Amino acid sequence: MGYLRPDGHTISLYLQGGTGTRRVDGFAKSGWPGALCVMPQGASSEWEITQNFQFVHLYVQDQVLRRAYTETFDQDCRHMVMPEVTFDNAPSVEFALRKLATAVQNGDALLAEEATTTAITHLFAHPHYGGAANITIKGGLSPKLRNQLIDYIEAHLDQPITLQTLAEIAGLSAFHLQRMFQLSCGVSPHEWLLHRRLVCAKNLLATQDPIAQIASACGFSSQSHMTRVFKEVTGCTPSVYRGRVRGV
Repeated sequence: MGYLRPDGHTISLYLQGGTGTRRVDGFAKSGWPGALCVMPQGASSEWEITQNFQFVHLYVQDQVLRRAYTETFDQDCRHMVMPEVTFDNAPSVEFALRKLATAVQNGDALLAEEATTTAITHLFAHPHYGGAANITIKGGLSPKLRNQLIDYIEAHLDQPITLQTLAEIAGLSAFHLQRMFQLSCGVSPHEWLLHRRLVCAKNLLATQDPIAQIASACGFSSQSHMTRVFKEVTGCTPSVYRGRVRGV
């Protein structure tokens, strides 16, 4: 099986399986769950696949990647070198890509954008792939801008919120907005949004509204999505929480 990506870069992670996948054009080893592969723009490769597997592909256009490199590391984008990687361990990149896969499955655009920026940052910062040092951001957002972003999130809890939208409000790039929000608020934009949605859900669970309706009103993609997140954070399902609030 041949692979060619002439119009962008590909960062891939094997989520499950991979032991039956082998690159045959000069690479003898096979993959494994958690194995990282990176194919730079213009790279070609040949693969032998004998078993089923699941993986996540992150496709990034060259100009987008170079802009991110400049904004994150304050270096001339002409110095950017995209590594070619076939089956390697990079835990920080793996964590971000697994988060990306979860975000896509849940239809969570903000988390997907955050995971993408984090994966790219950790890839270039990894000692095997350049070891670039992040620039230090001081001061964070101004109080006025911080409040403006928080007010926007609060007013749109029931709607999809993207990192790009927040960045446009702030007049910053998505990469800078994510880091400055973290510096100013102590959590990422997605973590802030998730907290506010859970607070909203808890308040509405004290009413008679159906749980599916509450999930929609709080911006979750589905009732099952809200139930999964609610249990992860609180330790109980929305139904159990509702019973406790009502004293049932």
